[in-house]
Parts: sequence; structure tokens; C-alpha cells
Amino acid sequence: MGKTRRDQLSEFVQASGFASLGELAASLAVSESTIRRDLEVLEKNGLVRRTHGGAFWTGESETIEVFRTRRDDHWMAKAAIGHLAAEWVEDHDTILLDGGSTTYELARQLVGRPLQVVTNSLPVAHLLSASESIDLVMIGGCVRGRTAVTIGPMADAMLHSINVGKAFLSVAGITDRGYFNSNMMLVESEKAMLAAADQAIVVADSSKFGRVSLSRLCGLQEVHGVVTDSDLQTKWKDHLELAGVDLRLAQSAGRTASPAQKISHTK
Repeated sequence: MGKTRRDQLSEFVQASGFASLGELAASLAVSESTIRRDLEVLEKNGLVRRTHGGAFWTGESETIEVFRTRRDDHWMAKAAIGHLAAEWVEDHDTILLDGGSTTYELARQLVGRPLQVVTNSLPVAHLLSASESIDLVMIGGCVRGRTAVTIGPMADAMLHSINVGKAFLSVAGITDRGYFNSNMMLVESEKAMLAAADQAIVVADSSKFGRVSLSRLCGLQEVHGVVTDSDLQTKWKDHLELAGVDLRLAQSAGRTASPAQKISHTK
């Protein structure tokens, strides 16, 4: 069975990183309106991000396969969280993106926007490197194979020398004692990220709440905000409210309410 037009379209965008509507229409010998409809489908499938006049590739990379299996049971929630967290970012912001599948979903929403982005994540850096509007800074250090993030003394030293407006962090667990991750060296790097940022925002799906992991990052009150999904239990909302955290809830799949909820608490 031969390749479909959309298969050819996705391959073209992936190969170039960005392609204009005119280029795509000419390469496939179809109208731009047909290309727009095809790109809409590909965007819904997480493969491209449409912009004025074309599309960026935001799907999997052939060279970095860390998130090849990222569409797990919580992927829909992670995608919704990434979409909502992107609303926290304003054009021309200087931001820091930690590694992890949820921050990767956030990065997908930022392709093509005018930003300065610092990251320790190879997948995020690879994704954003095709976007000419993004001034990209990659944190150096030892690469942790399983998650493809840079950690260790070199990473920490570089983080101590920079300043960002907002840092978006991924965690493995959240309890009333705070935020946790499973790797001690990673947590040391994330502590440096906290120190480098005017605002720190944790992005984590609701399954992370109630879990504890090896190393504690900080207390609940030590971050500015949390973006999670609307399946979050009331008791965790109460914990975050008491901590003065700006909580934003992305609408979980299958619900009929508004697409996002915001529970704001001034810090």
C-alpha cells in the first residue's frame, strides 16, 4: 500500500523542520486549501504546529526516541497541561524548560513564538532548534540516558550563571511535603533552576499527586504555580491553596465543562 498524501506531507515537514503552504502545495501538486485541511488533521495528531503561512514539525524525531512511547495512559492530560501552561508564556519571555514528557508537550505549543528558551532537555532543544524565532540556549553537562537531560556539576554551574523569568519544571511526585524526583543529581539541577527563575511553575498530571520519590526538590509553597489536569482530587487543591500556589487546571479528556479552569492564589 502506497503512502497517503498526509504521509508525504508529514515527511516533507519533518525533513525541513518548517515548510510554507506554497512549498507543500507545490510538492504535492494540490491546492493550499487542501494542505490547510491536511495540516489541521496532522496538528490534532500532534505531528505539526500550524502557523501563519505554514507549519512546524512537532512530532517524533528519528534521532531522539526518548518520547517514542510517550502516548501513555496520561498523554491526553499531559497534552492539555502543555497547552494550558503555554498561556503562562508571553511573547519575548525568557523561560527555562526542564526535561520530561509534560514539558515536551509545553514546548510543542511554543514552536514558532518569539522567545528565549533555556533547556537541559535534548528532545526539547531538538524540537525548538528548527524555529528561527526562538533564541535557544542548551545547558551542558552529563546526559542522563533514560530522559536525555543534562545534569551534574557542569549543568549546575551554568544554571547558577543565568536568570530567567519563568522556569517550568517536571516532577515525579507531589505530597503535602512538597515536590519530588527520583534522581538526586537531577534534583540538584532543578534546585539551581528554582534559584535562576523569577517564577517557578510545576507541570505534572494528577497521577503524580500522592506519590513520593527519592529526593525532595522543595516545599509546596516554594513554587509560584502548578499546572495539572482537572482530575486532581479536592484535597490536593486544598493543600495547594493553603500553600498560596497559583493552580491552573487543564480540562481532562471526556469532560464537558469549559476547557480549562484557573484557581488563582496570590503569593
